[in-house]
Amino acid sequence: MGLRGRVGLALAGTAVLVAAVIGVLVHTRMAAVQESAARQGLDERFLALLERHALGEDAGLVTRGVPAELARTVTSRPVRATYLDGATLWAAAQVDGQVVGLSRSYAPESSALAALDRTLLTSGLATALAASLGGVALASGLSRRARRVARTATKIAGGDLSARVEPVSGNDEVAMVGRAVDAMADALEARIEAERRVTADIAHELRTPVAGLVTAAGLLPPGRPTELVQDRAAVLRKLVEDVIEVARLDAGAERPAMETREVSALARRAIAAATAVHPEAAVRLEIVTDAEAETDPRRVERVLANLVTNALRHGAAPVTVTVDGRTVTVADSGPGFPEPLLEQLRRHGPRRFATGSAARGEGVGLGLTIASGQAAMLGAGLEFANTDRGAEAVLRLP
Repeated sequence: MGLRGRVGLALAGTAVLVAAVIGVLVHTRMAAVQESAARQGLDERFLALLERHALGEDAGLVTRGVPAELARTVTSRPVRATYLDGATLWAAAQVDGQVVGLSRSYAPESSALAALDRTLLTSGLATALAASLGGVALASGLSRRARRVARTATKIAGGDLSARVEPVSGNDEVAMVGRAVDAMADALEARIEAERRVTADIAHELRTPVAGLVTAAGLLPPGRPTELVQDRAAVLRKLVEDVIEVARLDAGAERPAMETREVSALARRAIAAATAVHPEAAVRLEIVTDAEAETDPRRVERVLANLVTNALRHGAAPVTVTVDGRTVTVADSGPGFPEPLLEQLRRHGPRRFATGSAARGEGVGLGLTIASGQAAMLGAGLEFANTDRGAEAVLRLP
């Protein structure tokens, strides 16, 4: 149940409780006042008739039918007394050793009290209805503002750091939470932007010396130490290029250069790029149906090359690239994604700067981060899954 329903029920329940308590108090007080007035009126009339009876006149007093309890009361001591017997009110006294009495119907008072009860019930229900409607109206405003705060927080969690709750009105708790969410988003956006700038600046600063390092490594005399230096230098250059690519994706400055190409041709170029780094790798290309796609060829090739490289690095050969229309599937023969990592990939996408073997659950590095970002720039879908053969990544071009 939402906030509106809960507040409405709470106010309606409170109104019903208050109306019931007030109704019981009013009923009890009114019943006591009515009974006291009726007893007093009947006693005054009975006293006047007793005076007439003492003068020998026919006052209309009765000697039979007086309730036994009332008769015992006036017999035990010389007093006049009244007694309510169901729907009949009695007055009695002992005169010359004989109990005489007078009675009248108590129906008018009972009817008046019943009418009062109906009025109290109607007004109580009306008050409860008005309170519940007022509560729903009040809670609607709070709920609407709370939902806006929740939607903004969800957008921020999804990566939209420009989302804000503002304008925030009022000084209640919801307004305080809204202002806190906006302040958090401002601080988070500033921090991430600073980290992006630092990362991009470092990558650009490293680009020139790394290029010089690669060139210098190529001039070393042949031998195993030279091969190791050249391999590490190549890895370092690839890492710097990946960091620069991530910075470009974050900036979003480059717009896709759209061209019409066959998907199978893009897949072949991507496989060639990936196997250039791993010439001994076993990568198969299977074409179910080919199709043309209007897309940015460079970005598509980068996405597929990163997927193939990730499959070779963290999965196991052979890696199969299947083209089915505008859908390209990259599947390896390894143990697949660990479940926590797969859940994280599905919900939040790849984690940047997390390195290590995906099979050991230590992350997926920058390769999948770049692939995911490039796919988003193209408006393409990128999905990850485990099959009975290993890990699988599916790229769906628009």
